[in-house]
Order: sequence, then C-alpha cells, then structure tokens
Amino acid sequence: MKLHVTPPSPRAFKVVAVLHHLGLEAELAIMDLVRGDQLKPDFIALNPNHRMPVLEDDGFVLWESNAIMQYLASKRPESGLWPSDPKRQADVSRWQCWELAHWERACGTLLFERFVKGRFGQGDPDPHEVARGEREFHDFAHVLDQHLRSRDWLVDRTLTLADVSVGCWLTCAQLGRYPLDEYREIARWYRNLEALPAWRKATVAPPA
Repeated sequence: MKLHVTPPSPRAFKVVAVLHHLGLEAELAIMDLVRGDQLKPDFIALNPNHRMPVLEDDGFVLWESNAIMQYLASKRPESGLWPSDPKRQADVSRWQCWELAHWERACGTLLFERFVKGRFGQGDPDPHEVARGEREFHDFAHVLDQHLRSRDWLVDRTLTLADVSVGCWLTCAQLGRYPLDEYREIARWYRNLEALPAWRKATVAPPA
C-alpha cells in the first residue's frame, strides 16, 4: 500500500494514526503542498480533486480520509475500530459525518485563518471569518463536550474511528488557537487519544 499525505494536516494525521494502530504497512509519500505537489499530473490522475490523502492498494485508488480509514480498519475487523454491528457502525459513521459537516468547518476555519494563510502567503486573518469560526467552534464543542460526559470514547466504551476522525483536529489546536479552555470533557478525552502509541507515532512537529 502507498499513502500520499501531508503531515501535520489533520486529514493526513487521522489516516496515518489508524494505519499505525492497526499495525499495517504502507509507504508514506510525503507531499509538499506549498511546492504544488497536489497539482502535478501524476497526482491529479489519482485524485482529480487535488486533495490528499490518497491511498493506493494493489491498483485500487481511494481518496477521502474517512473512507480510507474505514477501508483500512476493514482489514483488521478484530480491532473494533469499524464495528460490524450495524447500530455501532452507524454510530461511528454518524460522528464521522458530524466531523465533516460541522467540526472540520469550525476547526478548519480557525486553522486556515490563523496559520494556513500565512504559510501560503495569502495575507492576514480575516476578523469576520475568525469570529464566525469561533462561534461555530463553541456551538459544536459544546455538543462534543456534553456527549463526552461520563464517557471515555465517543461510541460505547472502546476506541473507534469516530474518536480518530473527531480528535485529529485537536492536533492543530495551538496553530489554530482554538478556544478550548472551558471544555474540560474534551480535554480529558483528548488526553486518552494522546496516550495511544499510534497517536504519538503519527504526531509530527508542526512547521515553524
């Protein structure tokens, strides 16, 4: 297998963390988005959306990070990351959809305005976008924090893909300066993720 990724992007991080947790082997092809690797013809042939991560597995090409995570976890069903029980699987899928529809938008806005724009020479943060991102962050952080009360993990009592999908955005909390101080349950839950060997192995230092 071969994974095209750009650390420390949360979308790349969650796929790599799952790979390590499952003990699967894959070549990591590190992409430089500043240099424009995502615009090269060879990569566009893999993903016409110009986005990473992308997985290649014996002629099968898959993009979209959550789909890649589900595919990898299906290779190790005994891990429990992607449950076989329909209700538990639907619950995991629910949180992965929530991440894409709401959490990524809120976290991603703050990360883009406060870090990515400067990294790519796109100017200063837009105060209106920052304010919108913070409002959305508080809206959805409240949902997450309430759900995590008396829970170690998002679905039942075990680690699943739901935790990895939602938790990956907190790897960039400092870069995006997320307003996290009041969300104690999120902080407690995230410490559980940080303690995982696979999480530590997937973590790379952010660029200067």
